[in-house]
Order: sequence, then C-alpha cells, then structure tokens
Amino acid sequence: QVQLVESGGGLVQPGGSLRLSCAASGSIFSINIMRWYRQAPGKERELVADITNSGSTNYADSVKGRFAISGDNAKKVVYLQMNSLKAEDTAVYYCNIKYLGPWGRWLEVWGQGTLVTVSP
Repeated sequence: QVQLVESGGGLVQPGGSLRLSCAASGSIFSINIMRWYRQAPGKERELVADITNSGSTNYADSVKGRFAISGDNAKKVVYLQMNSLKAEDTAVYYCNIKYLGPWGRWLEVWGQGTLVTVSP
C-alpha cells in the first residue's frame, strides 16, 4: 500500500522559514504530479503548490514569491520550502501525489498532514 509520510511542520515566528518534506513508499511505478495543500480551521482545503514530472511548478497567488516546491520523482520525495511566513499561513499542510500504480492505474494518495503554526 502506498503511503505518504510528512515532516517538517512546527511553530515559527512571522517572517521565518520552514521546509516540509513528504516521502512516498510503496508500489509506485511513476509519479505524475506532486502537490501540497493546506487547510486552516473553518476553511476549505486549498492547493498551495504543485510540481509535475516534467518539473513545471504552480503556486497559489497567496504564496507566490515566498514558497518553493521541489521534488525528486526517482526518490519519491517532495518538499515545500516556506519563507517569509505569515500568520495566515497557519494551517495543516498535506502532500498529495498522483501516481502510476499496479494494473496501470493512475491513483492518488494523501499524507497525514503536518501542522504549521506561524505566531510571535
């Protein structure tokens, strides 16, 4: 069974930085896209950033210029470097991958979530 394990969340002051990591394991033959989402209390889960297998990246307007997504499909790891953090970045962050699994099926899996708290 494919699993995503996240790490790197924690408490940081405004203006600070964190790097989130997400490591995939299991029967993954290839990865199509890696994504980071976040969900704050009372809000819908939103897409923060994604990166395709070709290296193309996409960011939510709210994080452009501050966050950077990177990944290694071979190592099955995706990162989210977060700089200049703001209080409004406080949320549970989830990684997500779309991957090619057994039977030639394209599947998606979610990480368990890691909490990022930005506070003085």
